[in-house]
Amino acid sequence: MEGKSFRLADEGRYIQRRAGDYDSRIVATGQLILFSTKTGDAWLLDPADQLAARLAREGESEPIHIEETDATFAIGWKGHYRIEGPAFAYSDEDTGRVTIILGYPTGELTQAV
Repeated sequence: MEGKSFRLADEGRYIQRRAGDYDSRIVATGQLILFSTKTGDAWLLDPADQLAARLAREGESEPIHIEETDATFAIGWKGHYRIEGPAFAYSDEDTGRVTIILGYPTGELTQAV
């Protein structure tokens, strides 16, 4: 990202608000993708390593750990994801549970990578 005006935590809160309004948005920041859905879900993705953290579920914000300085950031990733056609698959690191979600903008997410 160019300039110091970009703050990952601010973008995360923006996407959480969009999810709270059940508004579908995709924000590509270069190496990360944030998106919200019409179902009120929101996610932060790292396509290079297929890491994922849920930011909102059914319109309600979920906690996420983000540390950032002007030069770096660290994210408390909670699992991994993959996109297979119309399916968004999420594997939770803590529980090992795999969730398959249909209805996400998987085509647009794939293009954003």
